[in-house]
Amino acid sequence: MEDARYMAMAIELAKTAEGQTSPNPLVGAVVVKDGFVIGMGAHVRAGEPHAEVHALRMAGERAACATLYVTLEPCSHHGKTPPCADAVIAAGIRRVVIATLDPNPAVSGRGAGKLRAAGVDVVVGVREAEAVRLNEVFFHFIQTRRPFVTVKTASTLDGKIATSTGHSKWITGAAAREEVHELRRKHDAILVGAGTVLADDPELTARRDGQPYGKQPVRVILDSRLRIPLSARVARVDQAQTWVCTTARSPETKREALASQGVQVIVLDEPITVDAVLCALGERGITSLLVEGGAEVNGSFLRARAVQKLISYVSLKLVGGKNSPTPFGGSGFATMDEAVILTGTSVEQIDEQDIRIVGYPLWRERHVRGEEEGTCLQV
Repeated sequence: MEDARYMAMAIELAKTAEGQTSPNPLVGAVVVKDGFVIGMGAHVRAGEPHAEVHALRMAGERAACATLYVTLEPCSHHGKTPPCADAVIAAGIRRVVIATLDPNPAVSGRGAGKLRAAGVDVVVGVREAEAVRLNEVFFHFIQTRRPFVTVKTASTLDGKIATSTGHSKWITGAAAREEVHELRRKHDAILVGAGTVLADDPELTARRDGQPYGKQPVRVILDSRLRIPLSARVARVDQAQTWVCTTARSPETKREALASQGVQVIVLDEPITVDAVLCALGERGITSLLVEGGAEVNGSFLRARAVQKLISYVSLKLVGGKNSPTPFGGSGFATMDEAVILTGTSVEQIDEQDIRIVGYPLWRERHVRGEEEGTCLQV
């Protein structure tokens, strides 16, 4: 019981740095001795000391014979910082409680093994499910070298993302829109298609009270023919980076013009596929991707089984119209047996107007049939 309580504290500490540590994981640590917390810490950002180091520094000499609670296995290798396992041993920690091991097969278990070899009592698995969920992005990227994809949608109660005339401002209220800006801040990148840029000319930045704040995500635009104008807000890179994924069919002069404005142009094979985009982003260090596309882009990610998480804001409004667009376009699945089921769901009412639904798609074997259809992005 005590182990679970202190681990919960470590997990909450880790959450305080959400959106700041990429490509590193979120980690929290607590040092306890004789029933008192004598040290605590969190990993704040990549390149800076890890959570264990902060906690041990706070504890000082009192760390001898104490217990360390840490949400992720202490590292045993030299990176930008020295191995945390060595610091734990040097501090004289007697017992280490670890929520979950490192997901990297090349290092998993080595930190715990190093501690055990030094005579430290090691316990693994306390609040493991919570710790794994905490670092869902890090675990996915380490294991696949592809970004963790979250699709965010906003629709009316009857499932529309705009009226039949294309009007969509605003589907949700101010509270929900503020949450979306916080989502952007926590992701490495945001992705939309060229159609969204042409229709809305969005900034795609994280803003508070109308002003950019915090770490800005890379704005990824899918545009096979480079239709976006040089005057588009996303073509100005003074506030955030912009990467445009295009093909060799796009005008070379337009590519050069965008590049001269500081936009990074990524030329992919034609037709552009979901997998090619995710591969290119993973190679460039993008660990988390927030897809805010229109129906066709969202539908392509769905057909490609490339969605790890769905966040859907549902407004208690009705607009009707058989031609009003829905969050996921394309050909869709043919039968209800093929429908994607969400697991690990949560439903919360934000205010009197909006509801937030969060879930994780359960990809089953039957989704393999026709998987390639619709995975080419029509952008």
